[in-house]
Amino acid sequence: MTAVDPSNDLGGGKAAPSGHVHRWRAFSLLAVAYFMTAVDMLIVNVALPTIGAELHFAQADLQWVVTAYALTFGGFLLLGGRAADLLGRRRVFTAGLALFTAASLACALATNGIFLIIIRGVQGLGAAVVLPAALSIVMNMFTEGAERNKALGLWGAIGASGATAGVLAGGALTRYAGWPYIFYLNVVVGGAALLLTRRVVPESRLRGARRRYDPFGAITVTAALVIMVYAISQAPTAGWTATRTVALLALSAALLAAFVAIEARAQAPLLPLRLFRLSTLAGSNAVGFLLGASFYGYIFIGTLYMQQVLGYSAMNTGLAWLTVGLTGVVLAGPAQMLVTRTSIKVVMAAGLTLTGAGILWATQAPAHGSFWTNLAGPFFLTGTVTWIFIPVSIGALVGVTERDAGVAAGLIDSSQQLGGAIGIAVASTVAATRTHDLHTRGHAITEALTGGFHTAFWVCGLIALAAIPIAFLLIRRTDITQATTVLQSQVPEPAPAD
Repeated sequence: MTAVDPSNDLGGGKAAPSGHVHRWRAFSLLAVAYFMTAVDMLIVNVALPTIGAELHFAQADLQWVVTAYALTFGGFLLLGGRAADLLGRRRVFTAGLALFTAASLACALATNGIFLIIIRGVQGLGAAVVLPAALSIVMNMFTEGAERNKALGLWGAIGASGATAGVLAGGALTRYAGWPYIFYLNVVVGGAALLLTRRVVPESRLRGARRRYDPFGAITVTAALVIMVYAISQAPTAGWTATRTVALLALSAALLAAFVAIEARAQAPLLPLRLFRLSTLAGSNAVGFLLGASFYGYIFIGTLYMQQVLGYSAMNTGLAWLTVGLTGVVLAGPAQMLVTRTSIKVVMAAGLTLTGAGILWATQAPAHGSFWTNLAGPFFLTGTVTWIFIPVSIGALVGVTERDAGVAAGLIDSSQQLGGAIGIAVASTVAATRTHDLHTRGHAITEALTGGFHTAFWVCGLIALAAIPIAFLLIRRTDITQATTVLQSQVPEPAPAD
């Protein structure tokens, strides 16, 4: 066991002469916080029809209840990671958790749609502070190799199951308590975690580093993504070639270019471009982005299909998604062992192939389908998404030094969340465009909706399969071996397990 003084500023979680930290106890609390933020990405999905009816949302604006959270979550993760490294990871984790909990309470009390969307954005900001701080603490508590792979394997399984668990929890709470209790649950869990954090979680930060931040980088990248998602979501109404759509997409591209220019010149960049020299890190983040776009888009569209076409209740929809989550949990252990014994990219490619195939299988679900006949097979198969989340979480931190721990942790989660925000917008737009086209041709609304959802499933499935060549091209086994050798040479006596 590593003894750590929680009152001191530690670099890399190194031993201190006093105090005592149980790493797996600390990991458990951090994992609960991570699970809470992962669940909140899609916990409102099955409640959207109810929220829309009670708060008088326009149908086209419902996706913003999900997207507002995802955009601020993904857009500010890098800034959250930088702040964690400089200010103290436990301190920043605590501040983010307090903001997330308070915003959850405000969401529960919302009485109109605009307020709810704004507060969902604030909630995403809190999650963006919590997550990189939590993951960088985990990274610094466990040495690279089998021990860290075990911890990150569990971390990846939590991420993979969080989305589907969110849909199930959202369905149950909406059915038996009411949609505000989706957010009241966060208040209870977040409050308990806040009370335990100082006693359980060790503090660490970069010693001797100047406190320089990059707010302009955070603002430009987040603004670029908000504008991009807005342009995509409004394109079916305004037209893809309309002046407004083209102008908004051009502005988004310009802001992204400005972000890259800022990062190249900043003294303390939000995203140090040198990190992308680590090809395994770059590849894992690219796969993570496509994974988010594919999987979150799939869950969003699949939920709409079950509720709008099959007539499922919120509770039944949540129970249906449980098949994906349970499969992911069962496969988490084998995935972690295979990563350690074989290679990251082989497990990742297998997961991408099976998940993509499962999503494409869902394109065969008819307008008058049933769960066991038409959805159970695709859902069980897409439960292999755990085999992507786990190696992506490990590969994104390979070779990363302690000074970049928070940034790297924020980067991989940012890639997945931003991919999810864009994937949901693209899938929603594709479905809406195809549905409108079919309906104007004389198809019944149920048939038109089904055709639109099928097209969106095709897009989501092909995005997952497109990540396979990226995994093989960029992720290298030699990077992992070299990084492990270097880091082990710097640690004379690895800390024994709890």
